[in-house]
Amino acid sequence: MEELKKLRERIDEIDLKILELLNERAKIAKVIGELKKKSKSPFHVPERERAIFERILKINEEKFSNLFPPEALVHVFREIISACLSLEKPLKIAYLGPKATFTHQASLEFFGFSAQYVPCPTIRDVFSEVEAGRSDYGVVPVENTIEGVVNYTLDMFLESDLKISGEVVLPINLHLLSLSESLESIKKVYSHKMALAQSRRWLDKNLPHAQRIEVESTAKACEIALEEEGSSAIASEVASYTYHLNILARNIQDSSDNYTRFLVISKRDLAPTGKDKTSLLFAVKDEPGALYKALEVFYRAGINLTKIESRPSKKKAWDYVFFVDLEGHREEEKVKRALKDLTARTQMVKILGSYPKALQVG
Repeated sequence: MEELKKLRERIDEIDLKILELLNERAKIAKVIGELKKKSKSPFHVPERERAIFERILKINEEKFSNLFPPEALVHVFREIISACLSLEKPLKIAYLGPKATFTHQASLEFFGFSAQYVPCPTIRDVFSEVEAGRSDYGVVPVENTIEGVVNYTLDMFLESDLKISGEVVLPINLHLLSLSESLESIKKVYSHKMALAQSRRWLDKNLPHAQRIEVESTAKACEIALEEEGSSAIASEVASYTYHLNILARNIQDSSDNYTRFLVISKRDLAPTGKDKTSLLFAVKDEPGALYKALEVFYRAGINLTKIESRPSKKKAWDYVFFVDLEGHREEEKVKRALKDLTARTQMVKILGSYPKALQVG
């Protein structure tokens, strides 16, 4: 017991030291904020944040053999950075709402809890908030590994001049939430149509007689579950905390490889970090082999395309534009040359942004 007491006293000393260092970091952040204000420099620099995460993870692995879990380390430093940034200038983030949805969760993953969040009813409204300068950034879903692309997000880039400033890849873990305490009492299951579809096998097996009802969001499903006896919602763990609902069953999604990719949008172009991705769209000429000629430039340059998607241009029938994600930053020499060649072979090329790839931990 004496040894345990000494160890606890040592932890108290370490906690005090951590607190002192956090406050020292906060003081420096406030000074940096004043310098940025005088020089009119950007308050938020995503490239700098990425460098911090990469450095911390590398040191944790090489010096401490990941004794402190890397994923937890990222969350700790995300909140430290978020809190210090709020002392310089609180970021305002528009996202596809309402709160406690997966887009809200992705926003928190990227910006932390110290940012100010603005839920928007539609993807168009998110773009409008950022375009008008009412929000610094926006967060919108772009694709799911099971359901495919979010076409409305892609279509907005045809109209908007906003840039992609980052991405978040979020595992979609679905839970059955309710005020009830047992599955036997559940008569109705509410959720967004995608969440219902992604939990179909579990529902068939465990709640075959419960009525399944589509609503506009998982958050709306939680609101109904709060009011209606015998009802439940399929939503995230964050939603269970937000709406104070019991988790009757965890991870009821049919696939364990269920991820959604979210894009961070803003007015800014970002500098290279060394681990970047570039997104663009292009339109080809109406002639045989036009798409082949366009894609050939990336093959010849040795550039890996991680995604290609076609969408109607909305200018005339059977006219399409192509959305592409490629590895590398547009300021890299080989990417720059490939984009120049692409411009010569197509009707139109629009760079949507070069930005750091989603942070991979572990």
